[in-house]
Amino acid sequence: QHPVFTLATDCKVYFCDPHSPWQRGSNENTNGLLRQYFPRSSTDFRTWTQDDLDAVARELNGRPRQTLDWQNPAEVLHKHLVATAA
Repeated sequence: QHPVFTLATDCKVYFCDPHSPWQRGSNENTNGLLRQYFPRSSTDFRTWTQDDLDAVARELNGRPRQTLDWQNPAEVLHKHLVATAA
């Protein structure tokens, strides 16, 4: 769906090269944050509801990030979309 997203938002989508984790810093950081909620060894996703997963997503998207100059991802996305729409 990335071509549809790119056309709808005028925001380019980039992919990392396979087997190149150093290119995926933000992704790897997010995986680490998700592991705080879903430990690898003990998580059974069959016990989590969609509402539970949505709550975790809201919490993470509302969490300020140093890499975003202490803004949260939701704020940065909103600012980008507003600037793009103008």
